Amino acid sequence: MYVCSCFGVTEAQVKKHAEDGACTPRQIASACKAGTDCGSCVRRIQAILGRGACPRRELADQGRPVLSGIDGGLDGLGEAA
Repeated sequence: MYVCSCFGVTEAQVKKHAEDGACTPRQIASACKAGTDCGSCVRRIQAILGRGACPRRELADQGRPVLSGIDGGLDGLGEAA
C-alpha cells in the first residue's frame, strides 16, 4: 500500500527505513522524500513509526544522529528546519 503518492513510497519502504533507524517523519523524508511534497502522508508516517519500537530511539532522544549519511535538514513537510 502506498503511503506517499507523490513519490510512490510504500508502507513497506517506510517500515524498512524505520528498521534502519529512521525514528521521525523528518528522517523518513531524508531517506526517501516521503512527506516532502504535499505533506498529506506525514500523519500516516507518524502512525507507522508509532507502531514499533525505534531501535535507535535513545540516540534520537539525545539529539544525536541515528542515520549516517542522511541529511536531517528537512522538517516533516519538506521545508528547511
